Amino acid sequence: MADVHPSATVYEGTVLGDGVRVLENAVVGKQPSLGASSTAKREPLPPARIGDGTVISTGAIVFAGSSIGANCIVGDQSCIRERVQMADDCILGRGSLIENDTTVGRGTRIQADAYITAYSTLEEDVFIAPCVVTTNDNFMGRTERRRELMKGPTIRRSARVGGGAVICPGVEIGVEAFVGAGAVVTKDVPPHKLVVGSPARIVRDVAEDELRSNGG
Repeated sequence: MADVHPSATVYEGTVLGDGVRVLENAVVGKQPSLGASSTAKREPLPPARIGDGTVISTGAIVFAGSSIGANCIVGDQSCIRERVQMADDCILGRGSLIENDTTVGRGTRIQADAYITAYSTLEEDVFIAPCVVTTNDNFMGRTERRRELMKGPTIRRSARVGGGAVICPGVEIGVEAFVGAGAVVTKDVPPHKLVVGSPARIVRDVAEDELRSNGG
């Protein structure tokens, strides 16, 4: 049975698993209000689904059409937009935003004030540090061509992205790669490489003792 605080809003049809907690002033199942120039899809959305044991923290918002797995934490004042698929055991930090049509793999941790743009893919066990910014539009709202080319980054299994980094549209961060704090990533990062700087450049391999495949 779910525990919903009296001040929270859970829209009709929302599916809450066993042991879900929806805390003060949280909103679950909200339908989006799209601007005239929005590139987001406009078809009717199914109800939001929240897996067993997940906590929707104070002031958080989960839109309709999204599915959150079991034992996740959706932090205070964070937001998950429509058609997001979040797997089990994920953490979304305070004030972070995951935009529409994004997939988040099991065990991924997104820390405070991070921005995950629409049409992104984060595989399992990804680490996103505070204030990371991802982008999906090289034209920044100009020209109709942007609509067919819009794409967020793909961040592969167990990759790590340091605080304040900026990831440009369509970039792929390889398996177990490491993006240093403040880096501006303009092109793909190979697996197991550490990149730093603006624009980001490869400086070395990720240390062997940090690799998940080696027990790191």
